[in-house]
Amino acid sequence: MASPNEDSPHTYQLHLRLAQPARLVIGRLGTFAFPAGDYVYTGSARHNLEARIARHLRREKTLRWQIDYLLAAPGVSVTRVVRSAIDECTLNQATAGTLPIPGFGAGDCRQGCGSHLKYQGRYPGWQEHLHPAAPR
Repeated sequence: MASPNEDSPHTYQLHLRLAQPARLVIGRLGTFAFPAGDYVYTGSARHNLEARIARHLRREKTLRWQIDYLLAAPGVSVTRVVRSAIDECTLNQATAGTLPIPGFGAGDCRQGCGSHLKYQGRYPGWQEHLHPAAPR
């Protein structure tokens, strides 16, 4: 299969809303407290971009990527999907927000993004939610 040309979309952003605070297990990363609010996840697919996005939007799926664990949580909805030809890390770094989970979706990141999930809101006490929650 041919590589996409530089101008074709190969990067996407999922704009998410979490209706209420949640404690979630994110694969091997661990258990984290997520504040309610809006998030943006930046990902890419060099081939079959639309299939990747459609998979993310399905409720029923095998939990494979870290974003799958967040998307499968009760009260999470995708409010918008944006496709882009901009490099994944460049797009992520240009997106405002705080990093709720270090390393989330950035296992293959070579540009030091820290996380490919960004929390869009702030409210009193928000920093206490940015660290891994203690296991119960």
